[in-house]
Amino acid sequence: MGKVMDVVVAGGGAGLAAAIAARQRGLSVTVVDGANPPITKACGEGLLPDALRALDELGIELCEADGMPLRGIHFEDERSSVRASFSGRSGIGIRREVLHLRMVERAHDCGVTFLWNTPVTGLCGSGLVAGGNRIPARWVIGADGSRSLMRRWSGLENPSSRESRFAYRRHYRLAPWTDFTEIHWGEKTQAYVTPVSKDEICVVLISGNSRLRFDAVLCRFPRLEEQLSAAAYASSERGAITGNFRLNRVYRGNVALIGDASGSVDAITGEGLCLSFRQAQALADALVKVDLGQYQEAHSRLPRRPRVMGSLLLLLDQQTALRRRAMRTLESAPQLFERALAYHVGMARPLQIAAAGASLGWRFLTV
Repeated sequence: MGKVMDVVVAGGGAGLAAAIAARQRGLSVTVVDGANPPITKACGEGLLPDALRALDELGIELCEADGMPLRGIHFEDERSSVRASFSGRSGIGIRREVLHLRMVERAHDCGVTFLWNTPVTGLCGSGLVAGGNRIPARWVIGADGSRSLMRRWSGLENPSSRESRFAYRRHYRLAPWTDFTEIHWGEKTQAYVTPVSKDEICVVLISGNSRLRFDAVLCRFPRLEEQLSAAAYASSERGAITGNFRLNRVYRGNVALIGDASGSVDAITGEGLCLSFRQAQALADALVKVDLGQYQEAHSRLPRRPRVMGSLLLLLDQQTALRRRAMRTLESAPQLFERALAYHVGMARPLQIAAAGASLGWRFLTV
């Protein structure tokens, strides 16, 4: 490829959001990936309202047949349960492959060019090496996931430790029994149940034990296991690593990282995709202004809210007695759970959540 592109993106997952955002600002873009679409990933497949707002900004349209509307979040453990509806807009449960196809369609309509089935094998002074050829570009975006080679090649690998947990996903042919995403809490484990169509649900099981697989975790949730017992599998078991991971820097020279290649928040937040969509907009703005320092600043700011909520939820994962008390407290005052959820999806301001937190703290002491 002789033409010098403005942007070449290594990775056709989160990289599609970056490609679309760059094209919206008039930059020429090529996406390179070793796979062919649709690309899937082991994730909970629920998009919260703030993720849908981010998709709107990218011009990515989802139709009614693509998934199932999600009315809110339902927490349940062996003793208590509480649910909260989203204020205003619903979320959606959608198969990752379907979402990826909609993103590919949008990128194609925007004028992004693609090199699928073309593994990236290195960086060169003016772009990438892929499929045995050099692809010159002014800017290079690494969007090749949590085990990013782009991160290593660009010298951005961070030796700091990661907080990792282990997730396994399976789909079942079963009519959803709820229009909420359910999060079942167990002993240092969670089960996420998300309806993704009228006759299919997605189940993700997460634990901190790398030796446990899907069925070994599922048996810790007897009620859920019973609900799934007669259902046929709609996909094979698929695993992934999740957790909190931060980099000191997300760019060097003309190379910038995005998505899981640039760090991650634990899947318990449900905000991984939304975060990558917001990063894409911030990175595109920085490219136009020829100032990747601006992207670094935005990249540090964007995860603050999901990291705060993630830290709180992971604390409940580690402290069983604390989690049971918190669940009883929320069960007695579900409006506090609604306020916390509104903050989590960007629909409440910090002062509002501070007031709710003070009320929650008092009820926690008196429940």
